[in-house]
Formats: sequence, C-alpha cells, structure tokens
Amino acid sequence: MSSLAPMISDLALILITAGLAAILFKRLGQPLVLGYIVAGFLVGPHFIFIPGVDDGESMHHWADIGVIFLMFSLGLEFSFKKILSMGAKPVVAACLVMLFMISVGSGVGRVFGWSGMDAMFLGGMLAMSSTTIIYKALDELGLREKKFASEVLSVLILEDILGILLMVVLSAMAVSRQFEGMQLAGSLLKLGFYLMLWLLVGLYAVPLFLKHTKRWLNNETLLLVSVGMCFVMVVLADQAGYSTAFGAFIMGSILAETLAAEKIEHLLSPLKDLFGAVFFVSVGMMVNPAVLVEYWLPILVITIAVVVGQAILGSGSFLIAGQTLKVSLQCGFSLGQIGEFAFIIAGLGVSLGVTSDFLYPVVVAVSIVTTFLTPYMMRAASPAYAFVERALPGAVVSRLEERGLSAHENASDNQLHPWRTLLRALTIQVAAYGVITVALVGVALATLLPLCRSLLPHWPANALCGLLTLLALAPFLRAIVMRKNHTAAAFTLRKHAINRLPLGLLFLVRYALTAGVVYYVLNYLSPLWWPIHVAAAIAIVGLMCMSRAVKYWSIRIERTFRHNVGMRERVAANQHPAYARRLRAHDMHATKVEIPAHSLWAGKALKELALGADGVMIAAVKRGDLQINIPQADTIVYPRDVLTVITDDDGLAAFTQRLGEEVDAAPRQESGSIVLRRIPLSSHARLVGKTLRDSGLRDEYQCMAVGFEAKDGSLDVPQADYEMKPTDILYVVGEAPDVARLEKATREKSTPKIV
Repeated sequence: MSSLAPMISDLALILITAGLAAILFKRLGQPLVLGYIVAGFLVGPHFIFIPGVDDGESMHHWADIGVIFLMFSLGLEFSFKKILSMGAKPVVAACLVMLFMISVGSGVGRVFGWSGMDAMFLGGMLAMSSTTIIYKALDELGLREKKFASEVLSVLILEDILGILLMVVLSAMAVSRQFEGMQLAGSLLKLGFYLMLWLLVGLYAVPLFLKHTKRWLNNETLLLVSVGMCFVMVVLADQAGYSTAFGAFIMGSILAETLAAEKIEHLLSPLKDLFGAVFFVSVGMMVNPAVLVEYWLPILVITIAVVVGQAILGSGSFLIAGQTLKVSLQCGFSLGQIGEFAFIIAGLGVSLGVTSDFLYPVVVAVSIVTTFLTPYMMRAASPAYAFVERALPGAVVSRLEERGLSAHENASDNQLHPWRTLLRALTIQVAAYGVITVALVGVALATLLPLCRSLLPHWPANALCGLLTLLALAPFLRAIVMRKNHTAAAFTLRKHAINRLPLGLLFLVRYALTAGVVYYVLNYLSPLWWPIHVAAAIAIVGLMCMSRAVKYWSIRIERTFRHNVGMRERVAANQHPAYARRLRAHDMHATKVEIPAHSLWAGKALKELALGADGVMIAAVKRGDLQINIPQADTIVYPRDVLTVITDDDGLAAFTQRLGEEVDAAPRQESGSIVLRRIPLSSHARLVGKTLRDSGLRDEYQCMAVGFEAKDGSLDVPQADYEMKPTDILYVVGEAPDVARLEKATREKSTPKIV
C-alpha cells in the first residue's frame, strides 16, 4: 500500500501534464496559458480517459498559492508613482473601458436571464483585459515600441489596480446580496484606509530594512525575505477581510519602489511560472464539455461582446480620454480579450458561493477564443482606421488626429493656481499623516495599554501609555499643523491681503484636527473633567509645534520616506531621458539602445552609419561613465555603447531591424567544441623534421600540441624547439574542422584514432 500523500501524486500528474502541454503549445506558437488550461482539462474530473486529480481540495490550495505569486509579480511591475506621472489620459481611458465593459457584461447576463450576481461578476470579468496575452502579442508582432503600445500598457496597469478595487466591491455586494450605497461607501473608505496605511508604512520600513541588511542579502536570502514579506501581507489582508490576492499585490507594489525590485522579480520568476502554471491548470479543471455544449450560444455572444465592445467602446474610451483617432483604434483593438484576472474574479465568485457553476467554464471558453483572436485584432486596427478615415469627413479626421498633440504640452507647461497647488498638497498631507495617526492610536490602545496595565497599577499604566502614545504621535501631528506653511504657493498667496483670512482658517482647522486626536487619547485614559482635556490638548499641540526636537524628528521621517520612494526613480532617470514623455505626445520616441558586442557598427563613425537617412537622430552616446551629448558626425561607435535615439515609429522599427541584422556572425565562435586527437606521424608527414615553433600548428592550423606519447603511455610536455620524428605520436587539441585539416596534412590513409 502506497504511503504517498494524494497531494504529492496529484502535483506530479499536474506538473508533467502541464509541461508536455507547454512544449506542444510552444511548438505551435500559441500562448502557454492555453496549454495549461488544456492540461487542466485533461487531468480534471470531466476527462475520463486518463487518470485525473484525486484530491480537489489540495488542488484548490495550490491554486491559491499560484494566485498569490501571480499578483505579487504583478505588483512588482506596478508603481503608484508611475500612475501619478501618467497624467489624466490613461486614467480616464481605463475607467471608461472598465465601466463600459462592466455594463456590456451585465447586460449580456441579464439578456440570458442569469442571476444578478452572475451578471455582475460577468461584467467584472469582461472588464479585465489580459496583461500577459497582450504583452506577448505585442512582442511577437514587433509592436512594443509603437506609441499606442505604451498607452495600452499604461491602461493595463491601471486596470490591474482597479481590478483589485473591483474585487473588493464585488465581495461587499456578494455578502449583502444587494447594492447598498452606504455600506459600499464604508467598504471603500476602509479599503482606502488600509491601502494608504500599508503603503506608507511599507514604503518607509521595507527600503530601510533592505538597505541595512544588504550585505547579508544574497540571492537565496533575498528570495526568502521577499516571499516572506509577501505572505505576511497576505495574512494581514486576510485579517482585515480582504482577499489574499490584494495583500500579495500590495507587497509587490511596495517592493517595486526599492532598488532590489528587478532582482526580486528575476529571482521570483521560476516560482511565479511554476505556481502560475498550477493556477491555470486549476482553471482548466473547471472546464466541463457538457456545460460548453449547453451554453454554446452565450459563449458565442459573450465572445462577440468582448471583441466588438472593446473595438468600439474601448476605442471610444481612448478617444474621449484625448488620444488621436489612430492611436485610439489601435488601443481599443488590442484590448479585445480576457485572461488571468478574469479567472481570479471568477474564482472569487466560486469561493464566495454567489455565482453559478456554469459561469467559470463559460468564461474560460471565451478567454480561449479571444486569445486566439488577439493578434488578428491588433493587425485589424490599421484597416479599421483606413475605413474610418475614408468614411468620416476630412475636417473631422484632421481634428481628431490633432487633438491629442498639444494637450500634454499645455498640461505640463502651465502652472497650477497657487490655491489649487496648496490645497492639493494639504489634502495629501493631512490624509497620509491622519491615517498613520489613527493607526498609531488604535495600536496603542489595543496593545500598548494592556501591556502597561499588566506591569503597573491602573492609573499609572494609563499615564505611561498616554505619554508613549503622544510621543509617537508628536512628529505626525506637528506635520499636519506646520508643514506646507512656507511653500512657494503659500508665500504667493500671503502677498495678497484677501488670502490671509482663508489661510488662517486652514491653519486653525488643522490645529483643531490634531487637538481632537490628543483630546481623544486624554479623554480615553484620564479621569479628569473634559474641559481640562480640551485645554490640555490645545496646549500639548502647541508644545509639539514649538519643539525643535519634534520638528527635526518630523522632517527626518518625511525626508527618509521621500528618499525611499524616489530611489528607483532616480536610478531610472539615468536610463530614460526626461523629455521622452513630451516627445511621445508628438508621435516621437526617445529611447536608449545598446550596441551589441559583435555589431558591424563598432569602430565606425556616425556619419558612416548614415542613420539620418532613416529619420534617426542620436542625441547622446554613453560609454561606461562617459556620456557624449549631441555627438559629432565623426564620433566613433564602440561595442556596448548606449545610444539615445530620437525618431518616430517607422524610424525606430527600421533602426532596430538594421541593428539586429548588421552583426558579425562570428563563425569561429559557432563552429563547435574543442576536440582531442591522437596523430601518429608518418615518414611522409609534412611536420616531420620541423620544430614545434616552425610547424605552423597555431598559425596555419589553429591547433595546439598537447604532448608526445612516451613508451609507457604518458605524455611528454613538448618544447618549442623540439624537432618532430617519423615515429612520434602527436596529441593535439583544436576545433574539429581545424584538426581535420591537420590530419590531412600529416596522414594520407586511415582516420586517426579518437581519444
């Protein structure tokens, strides 16, 4: 009787089936995700011709781990600062695309008479385009460097974070079974609180931890630490009532702001691929052929809804957001599929028990069909644009093509009104420090107070807890009151007497908020009369604001936080020109390209390369620590030089193609491995009578003499002046073609014996 746990045998079956399916689909040029889904169907309960998985519960646990690693990896590629720097266009486009597709999906579900939860979850699934599939399709079609590709990828990033929010909303609706505005608003406020708290604390503490432990963080320990952090956040998210995927994504986004992000992403890649494959196999296990046959019409209709909906409504969303007509159509046609996030949302519905059994396999079938259609949809964007261009009046087309070109310049060059600048900064500041303050008060009263009471009598324990709590709160409360009072915007506003009263009121509001926090702590811990607590709170906040130590502490915390958040951005600034984004608004690229080691361009001057004929301009040449800005025509290009290239879509495509083609094939590097041959010298050998120095073994034959065989079978080390004799047996090493030429020159008959 076997003592092997079913979980192990199931995992063995899953992995070998997934591996074989991956090889097959790789050979066919299809996405691996589809191969994993097929593998899941083969080992699932609905395919009876081969042994399947016995323990479905263990498979569920493996799939949960797969979701965690997928979302953690997704978070590592995400950056909240990147979102803020994108501007309004991708945000508006992402929100509109998701809103339209949720409406389309919900409408389709209602048409077929499905339940409200089925319809809502279907809408959520259709709103999430597949990041993995789109990345792969853009790479295979050579479109990653096109202007529209950057817009699509920006929207995909936003869809991922909005997808997390959507999961929270769907979870809240699933629990209440109805749409309650106040409950939903409360859930969103709670989500915002935890999201901001985890990000603020994580972005402050995690980079500091990695910095101070850097000397001990090799690949193994860094992987363990990062994965450990991921699962700690997963536990915290679960304790707060959110999904494990949410916690994994948040920790990934925190680590994405550190200098170790790329290394962690590289180390995590095998784990992500392994457990991601297990997750997609679990998706395939849900496919029931009987359900697909029964629901063939909904599958067809939903597929058409995804493809046509994204082509029309998706393109319209980008157009409304301010993109040109051509870019809008290219973006909309690229989003016409659903994938991994849709599966996660479907799994959420199954785990909550609010969706029907047929919905999961239906969505999987739609995903498979739309994945096959993705490259064809991307190619169809250009003919669609040509058709629309012919159908619309010329004036309308010209206006739509020009509308997106100057918007970015105006948005970036015009300074915001001082009041708007100040109010935005104060809102962010009060929200951030307010979240930390509330969290500190909650932790102090929930954990520190019981600890103090276990060590001291009741009132002394309360006094000690209150003192420690106020000391911890001091730098954050002072920042709420005093920070941003001496900024350029505030200084500009104070020049006008009419602004001084509103500025004073703003100061009093912030002072009252901080005094309210102190009052709450005193009122909770002190038995004194409440007016005394009010007076004490006002006085304590005043002391905090006047204290130089608290001021220094507050400034140091904020500077450390800003430094941590900006570390990776400062490093990236050396790799991407600051003006690149402005050029993209004019359909131009400013990108960096490294010259390959065996490029035929090496050693040539820029004027010899004649790159200008392809519309390519070289803005800079970086060679190690040396950077040559605006290089001259006679500047020489060397291997591993990094060129800053400015050009349009067509120019970049021509430049990339030419750079890849004009390389030295280096045939000697590819001819094969070194071999050892035993060559008896005959009396007719051309080498007989010559010394090793004059034999031409190295120069003419590119071979090296290893030694001469002695009578006892050992090898005598050759000397350069040794004269070869007819009875010598020479051992040489070299590449096979070169050794063959040497053998031909030394022997006229039989092939020498190979050692």
